[in-house]
Amino acid sequence: MKFQEKGNILLVSHQGERIRIEAWGTDSLRIRATRYMDFTGRDWALTEEVPAEQKKAEIRIYGQSENEGSGADVDGSMQMKRYATIQNGRLMVRVNGAGVMSFYRDDKLFLREYYRNYLGTESRESCCLKIVGRDYKPIVGGDYTLTVRFESNDKEKLFGMGQYQQPYLDLKGCVLELAQRNSQVSVPFAVSSLGYGFLWNNPAVGRASFGKNYTEWRAEATKEMDYWITVGDTPKDIIEKYTAVTGRTPVMNRELLGLWQCKLRYRTQEEVLSVARKYHELGIPLDVIVIDFFHWTRQGDWQFDPEYWPDPKAMCDELHAMGTRVMVSVWPTVDKKSIHFKELSDRGLLIRTERGSTQTYDFQGDCLEIDVTNPEAREFLWETCKKNYYDYGIDMFWLDNAEPDYAVYDFDNYRYALGCALEVSSIYPKMYTQTFYDGIKEQGREKGLPHLVRSGWAGSQKYASLIWSGDIPSTFESLQDQLSAGLNMGLAGIPWWTTDIGGFMTWDVKSPEFKELLLRWFEFAVFSPVLRMHGDRGPHDIPPLSDKEYGGGGLYTGQPNELWSYGEDAFAIMKTWLGKRQALKPYIEELMEEAAANGAPLMRTMFYEFPEDERCWELTDQYMFGHRYLVAPVLNAGQREREVYLPAGAWKSFEDGTLYEGGKVVCCDAPIESIPVFERV
Repeated sequence: MKFQEKGNILLVSHQGERIRIEAWGTDSLRIRATRYMDFTGRDWALTEEVPAEQKKAEIRIYGQSENEGSGADVDGSMQMKRYATIQNGRLMVRVNGAGVMSFYRDDKLFLREYYRNYLGTESRESCCLKIVGRDYKPIVGGDYTLTVRFESNDKEKLFGMGQYQQPYLDLKGCVLELAQRNSQVSVPFAVSSLGYGFLWNNPAVGRASFGKNYTEWRAEATKEMDYWITVGDTPKDIIEKYTAVTGRTPVMNRELLGLWQCKLRYRTQEEVLSVARKYHELGIPLDVIVIDFFHWTRQGDWQFDPEYWPDPKAMCDELHAMGTRVMVSVWPTVDKKSIHFKELSDRGLLIRTERGSTQTYDFQGDCLEIDVTNPEAREFLWETCKKNYYDYGIDMFWLDNAEPDYAVYDFDNYRYALGCALEVSSIYPKMYTQTFYDGIKEQGREKGLPHLVRSGWAGSQKYASLIWSGDIPSTFESLQDQLSAGLNMGLAGIPWWTTDIGGFMTWDVKSPEFKELLLRWFEFAVFSPVLRMHGDRGPHDIPPLSDKEYGGGGLYTGQPNELWSYGEDAFAIMKTWLGKRQALKPYIEELMEEAAANGAPLMRTMFYEFPEDERCWELTDQYMFGHRYLVAPVLNAGQREREVYLPAGAWKSFEDGTLYEGGKVVCCDAPIESIPVFERV
């Protein structure tokens, strides 16, 4: 074991492993380890410049003379007397003679590597298990499968980590796949109730297991261990420090904070215009209208089908004149019959397979995906979309299938310019969004326009990512899952999040059960960052426009999904709640500014606003919309009342202005046209 101080960096070498620990932001440290000769130099999510004063560390080395060698020949007792510490503000790491790391907040131990081996045991653990905290398993041909283990803390609660389709807000006891899938967004940053935040700074496919007996992080293929840790008094403090080193969202344009209208495939230019015109005639503000998939000729052409979209510029001009922005769907998939396929293939700008068929995606064509980890591919994609969309007046892009979506999630069979998919694929959606963020930024036309994207990774927020929860079922169970998903996404540092109102997959749009779900979902969505109507509304019995085997003419579409599509009673309820959303716009704009300033989510867990209230750490079915509004959505079919916990203080009913004293549970009426919302007085 050898310790070395190099400036503000503690270097440790032991039995072929190199460890590098350094200050990285306020009260924060970055820890890397490798069995290679050197580190990769990749910062992954840690993209922001850290001020010099936040990179200073106090390092102390004990039990090792200045001219001492590696210490390989010393006995165990002497080895155990050696240790080193590195401290940045309130956070300190102690590395003992076996390389085992322990973490202290204000000199109090809060985390330690899980180690059951002959050297390094500092308490009663058995040394005979031969389990180490950092376990490298070589992969034939190169790299390692890496497992990093920590002791588990009793009564600890863990939050964040992005979006998983499950009802659990507290992730303690959960096993989470670190991989991107449709409706699953892996953002490997966890916030602990013990006052620390932990970023697994590694885009590899893997697993996070928050077990009762120990915590385990696993990367299926990697060259090094890399994580970042910080401490703070509150979740707000922790997220502020985290977003300072990974980036923060810009301020969303206030003109986008009202209604977004979408359905499964407006098939023609005239369909889009007719919907927008009706909203305009009814006097209902429509901030955004979204043009979904297969408005194009083939996947990978990235252009409007001229048969059904003859004049995109005139369409955009008319929509803009009505005060409506235009968003268009872009997929990363490239059909082998696309006009761009040969060039992309010849230039090596597509994701490759390691074996078998070259196909990676099979919806409506034999497709591969463009490899946005390659800067040449990013340039090609943006220049094509600029020419065929942006230059016509399209304002924003809906980056669908951004995981990317695969026909089969065999990550070991795909390779990117950046490396094998097992090693790097979690970062793909972030780089996909960066493609459009950088392109639009270079035009200098307008700031604050989001990219609606189906996936993301740590730091995606800095590229104006508006994550939505993917193709989820239209059920109350799914609605319950979205509440946990949205709250944990905010705690993972991504404040812009939304859902398909009513869920995505509906097979009987006329059923009373679906109408009830739609209204409950709409009421909930009013108190979310973006209010967006979307979904595949069945049945698919609308005749196609043509019998062509390519383009959108022959493809199915969903039933109408505008506010007026569900009957007069539903229309009246949604119109009323849209009016309330419009009135909230100045407040939501304040929240957007706060998110840009310190990373604060718009949808906040109760404990985010009331960390001193122990009961708030247990609540999973209500939340704060910013600092002012407590929202208690109705999450069950047929429910017409529900209990709401009001923390200490004074509260006013959003519905009728009735005042309530906090510190207790109240029972609230919840008729179909209303959900309980309280304003903090």
